[in-house]
Amino acid sequence: MPQDVYDQFSTLLNPASKHRSASDISDGLKRIRRLVLTEGIPNDEGRAPLRPRIWKLMLRVERLQADEYLRYVAMGPSSVSTKIKNDTFRTLATDTQFKGKVKEDMLIRLLEAFVWKNHGSERDGLPFTYVQGMNVLSAPFLYTMPTQLEAFACFSTFIEICCPLYVQPTLVGVHRGLKLLDRCLKIVDGELYDHLRSKNLSAELYAFPSVLTLCACTPPLDEVLQLWDFLLAFGVHLNVLCVIAQLLLMKQDLMISPSPMKILRTFPPLEARPVINVCVALVKDIPEDLYRELVQHPFQS
Repeated sequence: MPQDVYDQFSTLLNPASKHRSASDISDGLKRIRRLVLTEGIPNDEGRAPLRPRIWKLMLRVERLQADEYLRYVAMGPSSVSTKIKNDTFRTLATDTQFKGKVKEDMLIRLLEAFVWKNHGSERDGLPFTYVQGMNVLSAPFLYTMPTQLEAFACFSTFIEICCPLYVQPTLVGVHRGLKLLDRCLKIVDGELYDHLRSKNLSAELYAFPSVLTLCACTPPLDEVLQLWDFLLAFGVHLNVLCVIAQLLLMKQDLMISPSPMKILRTFPPLEARPVINVCVALVKDIPEDLYRELVQHPFQS
């Protein structure tokens, strides 16, 4: 009898041999990514959670610095504390599941610690502080990880490595992503692109929250986590195509609406699996040079 999906993940995460070559590790990662794409991470159903381990693996978070995190927390409010508190209380405010597990003080603590971690320093010439949207980007990590320490380690790595340009003061990566969204939509569905432009609608006007938060602003949270499984496995740049996938899934309504912005003001509830399937299909339609820009836009100046 074939292994169920949970067991397949467990086998890959807990290989029989502890002494593995670099090629064995690389092959294992490829197989985990393939399972994330084809099957998705299954519900734990009372078993050890898989998602925290898989996210840490994809982010290459291996060591946790508890003393360091506690030192940042002990430093208390930062110079941007007011900005943080202006945002944290409304983070996923309508999601009772999230609110039941992640309290506002946890969000504040993690974000203040991140600010102190990067205070007075730069990484690859980029400064880091708190900016709009970071509260929402931290939420899936605090919800998913067993401890705040693990959430902090994953969030910090994610921000600093995967999408540093998304959290610069000018949100340069986000605005690049929005311009790329328009260019990609024009290629994959010129009809929808022309219709939206005829209503003076560019991605800057309707897709800013979805690009800024990597779709974490669109409930339900369970579906967001499935989408993030995919983005962490294959690259956050694919979020731009995931937003386009959502547009295509509501194309019929958008095309017949005299005011498409009324529909786009609040995206329909997220359905991760259809969005992922459409996104994967779209990749082959994007010209190589444009796709290269897409890959680089969250992190390369």
